[in-house]
Amino acid sequence: MPWIVAGLLLISTMINYTDRLTLSVLITDMRGHLSLSEPDYAQIVSVFLCSYAIMYAVSGYIVDRLGTRRGFALFAFGWSVSQMLHAFARGKWSLAGCRFLLGLTEPGNFPAAVKAIREWFPEERRALGVGIFNAGSSLGAAVASPLAAFLGLRYGWRFAFVFTGALGLVWLVFWLSIYYTPARTQPEEIEQPSSPRSPWRAVAANRDCLTLMLVRFLADPVIYFIIFWMPTYLQKERGFDLEMVGRYAWIPYVFGDIGYVFGGWLSGWLIQRGWGLAKSRKTAMAVGAFLLPAAIAAPLVPSARAAIAATCVVVFGHAVWIANLLTLPADLFPQRQVGTATGFSGMAGTVGGILANLATGYVVSHFSYSPVFAIAGLMHPLSMILVLVLLPDERFPRRTHA
Repeated sequence: MPWIVAGLLLISTMINYTDRLTLSVLITDMRGHLSLSEPDYAQIVSVFLCSYAIMYAVSGYIVDRLGTRRGFALFAFGWSVSQMLHAFARGKWSLAGCRFLLGLTEPGNFPAAVKAIREWFPEERRALGVGIFNAGSSLGAAVASPLAAFLGLRYGWRFAFVFTGALGLVWLVFWLSIYYTPARTQPEEIEQPSSPRSPWRAVAANRDCLTLMLVRFLADPVIYFIIFWMPTYLQKERGFDLEMVGRYAWIPYVFGDIGYVFGGWLSGWLIQRGWGLAKSRKTAMAVGAFLLPAAIAAPLVPSARAAIAATCVVVFGHAVWIANLLTLPADLFPQRQVGTATGFSGMAGTVGGILANLATGYVVSHFSYSPVFAIAGLMHPLSMILVLVLLPDERFPRRTHA
């Protein structure tokens, strides 16, 4: 059952990312129909990120209150319907409204998924479980480019939103049919069966939660930049048309899939070799973080092929990093707080993405993409240093599984 759960979560995450990325693939074609400028697009993306940031924190708390099965179902239904509503957009503000609704519902996927992994996986396999479901983000990004481009070219951009939104409703049927919460067997839950749910304020004020929030605030904007701006970069700076974006823009996300699974496997492998939980997670995160400076080279290399290759390294490194970073709430917090802690840290990452997105829109309009790529290359190494300083090994629990 754990691997079935991981597979369901991988598919949900794939659909989640396919839905959010459909716009970035089709936006060049949509601009003519909806009279949108580049600053308009940046503002629409920011509307999505604002609602996403607000609801990321709230969604974790809702999932903790409703439980994994019902909480996940609520958010999956919401984002699927919101995606389909994009087909009815008539201009900037109606499109922004659809993105706002999508942002309110999509973040629930991640606290619910981490909570499900916490329910079904022991700590030595937990990062692998997180890596498997998070591989869905890269798989969704890889699928989104060719799928959205094909649907847009063949049937029009409005149909593309209806089709991708409907995929989530199909997944929801399987989720409600298959998923159940296992009997609680984690040691801290056996020892404290009557412990009340901790108020969200206590989780938000916790030092470990604050550290995760700071780290994600700095590092998450890098992948948001790749997701929302890479197709536009390839079209504007490298001469790609929509067909070429559909043909090539998915390639870095294949490396992301590999990175998610490899990163989760790596820390679990180190634990099984006798390494401590903290050392294993941090080592795997460091391996990923110090690949990110490859981003600096992306706009400087002479060919589009080399730029895509540099982006492959960036996405792979981020995947190794995030497979373990997303596992930390499950390592550091009891089951009843995992969704809330994941939600707050994700909210901080999205706030960073909002600010970075607005800055990106200004910089690429007035200067070039080079400064953005340069900053992106430095954020993960800086975040890794903060993890080492602010999350010392004694903050992690001792191993509870042989």
